[in-house]
Amino acid sequence: MPIPTHELLRRFDVPGPRYTSYPTADRFVEAFTSEQLVQALAQRRNGAAAMRLPLSLYVHIPFCESLCYYCACHKIITRQHAHGETYLHYLGRELDLYAAHLGTGQALSRLNLGGGSPTFLNDGELRQLMAMLRRSFRIASGGDYSIEVDPRTVDAARLATLAELGFNRLSFGVQDFDPAVQQAVHRIQPAEQFFSLMAAARLIGFQSINLDLIHGLPQQTPESFDRTLAQVVQLRPDSIALYAYVHLPQRFKSQRRIDAAGLPDARAKLFMQSHSFSAFQAAGYVYIGMDHFALPDHALAVAKRQGRLHRDFQGYSFQPEGDLIGLGVSAMGKVGATYSQNAKTLDAYYDDLQQGRLPVVRGLALSRDDLVRRSVIMALVSQGQLEFESIELGYLIDFKRYFAAELEMLCGLQAQGLVEVSDTGLLVTATGCYFVRSVAMVFDRYLQADRTLARFSRII
Repeated sequence: MPIPTHELLRRFDVPGPRYTSYPTADRFVEAFTSEQLVQALAQRRNGAAAMRLPLSLYVHIPFCESLCYYCACHKIITRQHAHGETYLHYLGRELDLYAAHLGTGQALSRLNLGGGSPTFLNDGELRQLMAMLRRSFRIASGGDYSIEVDPRTVDAARLATLAELGFNRLSFGVQDFDPAVQQAVHRIQPAEQFFSLMAAARLIGFQSINLDLIHGLPQQTPESFDRTLAQVVQLRPDSIALYAYVHLPQRFKSQRRIDAAGLPDARAKLFMQSHSFSAFQAAGYVYIGMDHFALPDHALAVAKRQGRLHRDFQGYSFQPEGDLIGLGVSAMGKVGATYSQNAKTLDAYYDDLQQGRLPVVRGLALSRDDLVRRSVIMALVSQGQLEFESIELGYLIDFKRYFAAELEMLCGLQAQGLVEVSDTGLLVTATGCYFVRSVAMVFDRYLQADRTLARFSRII
C-alpha cells in the first residue's frame, strides 16, 4: 500500500468527522427523550426473534486517578474509590430498566468497558459489574469482550483477573514512550514497566492486545516518535490505533495545562504520520482504515478482506452490525433507527435513575435520508468501496440521480487519485484510503449545508 506524499498529507490536513456514526453526535438534539428510546427498545423486543439485530454493550467508567492533559474524553478525576461503589449501584439501576424494556437473557455479541479508566474499579467491583451484566444478558463464549486498560493501574495479577472475568481483548493506552513527552502531558509510565506488563498479557493468552498512540503531543519530534514506533514494533501488538492530538483548550479545560509552544508544528506532525505508516507497514501490519492497523491474521484484518468490517461508536468491529446499548454517564447507544446519549454529569445521571427513567439527555431519530447516507458513508469508511446497486435495492432510489451533486463533487478527489468512480460504484484508491474521511464528507448532508469544521479533529 503506497505511503501518501507529503503534498497530499498537507493538502488534506483539514478538520473532519471520524464517522463513528452518521449523523455525527454533534447533530444530536435535546428534543430526543428517554420515551423515544423506550419505544425503540419495545420495537426490538416485540420484533421477530429471527429478525433481531445482534446486540452489543458499552459501559462507560468515567473515573481516573490522575489527569492526562491531552485527554478530551468524558472523565472524572478522583482518588476517592468509594465513588466506584456508588456508581455501580446506579449502573445496576440502569441495567434493571433495560431488562424491564428488553427482557433478560438476550445474547451479547460484543462488550466493551471504556472510560475514563475502567481499571479504576478494584477487582471486587469488576466482579460485581460482570455479575450484574450476566444477570441481564447472556454473555456467550466466543464473543468480543474488551476492556480499556490504563497500564499504571494494573499488574500481572490484575490482568489474570480480567481474563478470569471473561475479557479476551485488551486495549492499552500508551500514547508515547518518550519520558519528556510523558512529563509534558502528565502521564508517567516507564517503557520498561510496560514491556513487562505486555509480556504478562501474552502469557495469560488474551486473543488481542491493542496499543493506542498519539502523535502531535507536546515535546514530540519526528526523531523521538521514531523511537516510540520502534518500541511499539518490538512489542508487536495485535493491533494499533494511531490518533492525532487535537489542541482545543477552549473546549477541553485539561488542555489548558499544555504549553502550546511545545507542540510540534504541522511539518513535524506530517513526518510523524508518514513515518508511522511506513514503520507499521514494514513490520507487516495491514491498514484497516482511518487510524487503525492490525496484523494480517487479526479479526479486523480478516473482516476487512471478507467485506464484513463495520464501524460504530466503539470504532471498527468485526462483529455483525447491530444495536448498541450504552450504559453509564455520557454513554452513547444505537437502537433501531435512533441514537441516544446519557446525561454527562453524575448528578443528572443519578437523578434520572432515582426517578426510574433512562438517563437520556439527547439523541436523534434518523430520517430516511439519514439512513441512506449512513449506509453510503459507513461502506466507504469500513470497506473503501460501494456498489450503487446495493444502495438502490436497499432504499429504492436511483443512486446517480439521488447523489448527482455528490458525484460531481467527487470529480476533484478523483483528479487527485483518491477515488475511482465507475458506472456501477465507487472505489477508494490505495492512496485515498488514508483520506477516506474526506471522501465520506462529500456525502454528509449536514456538513455540506453548513461547512462548519472547527468542531472536528483534523484528518491527518
